[in-house]
Amino acid sequence: MFGLKADWSLDVFERYFTLGDYAGGEARWCPGCGDFAVLNTVHRVLRDAQLPPEKTVAVSGIGCSSRLPHYMGTYGFHGLHGRALPLANGVKARRPDLDVWVATGDGDCFSIGAGPWIHSIRYNMDMVVLVFDNAIYGLTKKQTSPTSPTGMTTNTHPHGAPLPALNPLTVTLGISNVSFVAQVVDWNPPMLYETIRAAHRHRGTSFVRIIQRCPVFSDSFCKPLQEDASRILLLHHEDGIPVDDSVRRLFENQREHDPADWLGAMEIARDSSRVPMGLLYRNPDAVVYEDASARGLDKTNAEKLAAIESALDRFSI
Repeated sequence: MFGLKADWSLDVFERYFTLGDYAGGEARWCPGCGDFAVLNTVHRVLRDAQLPPEKTVAVSGIGCSSRLPHYMGTYGFHGLHGRALPLANGVKARRPDLDVWVATGDGDCFSIGAGPWIHSIRYNMDMVVLVFDNAIYGLTKKQTSPTSPTGMTTNTHPHGAPLPALNPLTVTLGISNVSFVAQVVDWNPPMLYETIRAAHRHRGTSFVRIIQRCPVFSDSFCKPLQEDASRILLLHHEDGIPVDDSVRRLFENQREHDPADWLGAMEIARDSSRVPMGLLYRNPDAVVYEDASARGLDKTNAEKLAAIESALDRFSI
């Protein structure tokens, strides 16, 4: 090559990812929907962590929130109703190197997906589970969900929901091997960002319930909380979610809560007089199932075949 030094070298710059690298198709939720805030926050957390989009996968079930993978510039899997968590566990079991995010809703997770919800929390595989809870089936147009408050009028209960709402926090805290439980609202951007970022940094299944606006079908669910911040209990602790002073000034009801205190977390979750916001529980020592399920992934096909044949030989007569 004429005109070039023989000892030349090519500098290869590190890739830097912008928000656009994590964005997919144009989001098509209703105007004012809280899903936009969650989607934008996930993009920010990924950008700030500089995670390669090709090493990230978003998994969902069915519902308005479950359209999130379509709006991500990453790998995505839009699964069946209530089956987002088994799919995510399967991805993580065979590809533990991938960064797994789950988007699910109150109907998708707490109703038809209740069984997978319980077992996935127990497996504690390393992933972020974002539950968009607007207390209604929005995609199918206003049916009662497990978290619909008593008396809430819906198309399935036009005279008001007759049963007390399910409490996702107490149920999740009651599952063995639970490792991370947090709650936040979608209309407080600083807390939403810090909560999802903390969930992503935690190794294990990070369960984040997001109280989410649906101005079309369940405006009465979030509107009282938006108009009266005294109904929210802000949790803070040096080992909890970082809370900026600008956020603290918004809430008159605050409590210092150590997220290592399981009993304290259950007490807070059971108190229906206030809606807790922050980190209720974290156990970094909980067993992570992928440490067991990922064994043998480094073996060659020949080694795997030999292992299968050896196992089958045990049944020879």
